[in-house]
Amino acid sequence: MLYTAPQQDKEGSETLEGSHFAKDSNLSSHPHEFPEGGLAAWMTTFGAFLIQLCGFGYTTSFGVYQDFYTQHYLTNETSSAISWIGSLNTFLVTAVGLISGSLYDRGYFYHLVIAGSLLQSFSLFMLSLSKPDQYYQIFLAQGVGLGIASGLVYVPSIAVVSHYFRRRRTLAMTFVASGSSLGAVIHPIMLNNLLNGRLGFGNGVRASAGFVSVLLLIACLCMRTRLDPPMTPANYIVAAKKCIRDVPFIFAIAGGFFFQTGFYYPLFFIQLDSIKHGLSVTFSFYSLVILNVSNCVARVTSGFIAAFTGVPNLIIVATISGGVLILGMIGLNSLASVVVLGVMYGYFAGLYIAMVAPLVATLTPDLSELGARMGICFFISGFGSLIGTPISGALLTSNYTWWIPAVFSGVASVTGGMMYMIMRFIFVRRQINQGKA
Repeated sequence: MLYTAPQQDKEGSETLEGSHFAKDSNLSSHPHEFPEGGLAAWMTTFGAFLIQLCGFGYTTSFGVYQDFYTQHYLTNETSSAISWIGSLNTFLVTAVGLISGSLYDRGYFYHLVIAGSLLQSFSLFMLSLSKPDQYYQIFLAQGVGLGIASGLVYVPSIAVVSHYFRRRRTLAMTFVASGSSLGAVIHPIMLNNLLNGRLGFGNGVRASAGFVSVLLLIACLCMRTRLDPPMTPANYIVAAKKCIRDVPFIFAIAGGFFFQTGFYYPLFFIQLDSIKHGLSVTFSFYSLVILNVSNCVARVTSGFIAAFTGVPNLIIVATISGGVLILGMIGLNSLASVVVLGVMYGYFAGLYIAMVAPLVATLTPDLSELGARMGICFFISGFGSLIGTPISGALLTSNYTWWIPAVFSGVASVTGGMMYMIMRFIFVRRQINQGKA
């Protein structure tokens, strides 16, 4: 049986030429041949989907907590102080990937997934025990605990999909990524009704924690690794040195940092922006749901689009378009403008999130370093999400001068798109030169 190594075309998509895949029963004897499907492959993909739904999907639902804490539970704290809970949570989801990626490469997949799931469940139940106006309790449980827990499982749940797919890797990874956007639709609706309903904060958070715990249990039972860890695990120092010499990868990291600096501005502020422009509170809450539904559709469809456009091209379109739409929030003043901006920005934001992991995989010549490279990329890019919304909040001021943070976030995001354009240009030139050689 002949196996030909995958070749990447100039758009960054991958093809397999002259290869014949073994039956499932022979997979263990041919570990380098990818099954491209099968029960174990799709069960693992579904488990990773649930991990994303409970992890990053819950993190991006912080807007509900922000509103509840400000009005009812942490009334002695400023909105800026409360927002740091969500910002730190978001940052840790990607930053902890630097550690979890390295451990994943060393064969600790099950340890990471089980420990992360247990810590997330524990942190949510501890959050339900937090008392009103006790900022440090909520900060530790939600900002630190949930952030670390989600970070432990984020990179491994994405990277394990590469054990089963090569030709269809982008499609599988985008399905996994769609879990977080579906979670960002389900959790806000559920939390809003629980926290503001008869159950109240304590019982409402416990109900949410029980729901998340069941899904995480199912995910742990579904996911399985297929390939043995490398005999010599990727050394982060060595991988970092390779990354420094890998110019397209450096520009990809820069693009992620700049784009994520502006990326969360609509997610954090579109609801407040709508309210301050006279729209109803009920509709303003559902503006986030509209955005996240569009986001979910984008993540599901992005794999099919990327098959035609290539991953680098699609991420360029998504980031440039997203930045332009953030600039368009300067003109947000009516129900129609909220719907149009929410739907369009949600879609391009979904395309971007879905393409990040496939892009890193495309730029990684040695898959044994995939976890390390994902960790490095997510860690550095994550600083953009950590500083972006606090800067936007400071620029907004108490006078609600909306155009200033919109310009800052939009320009930062467009700059990220330009970094990705440079990345693609250098990457394509390198591929052409290697082909000639």
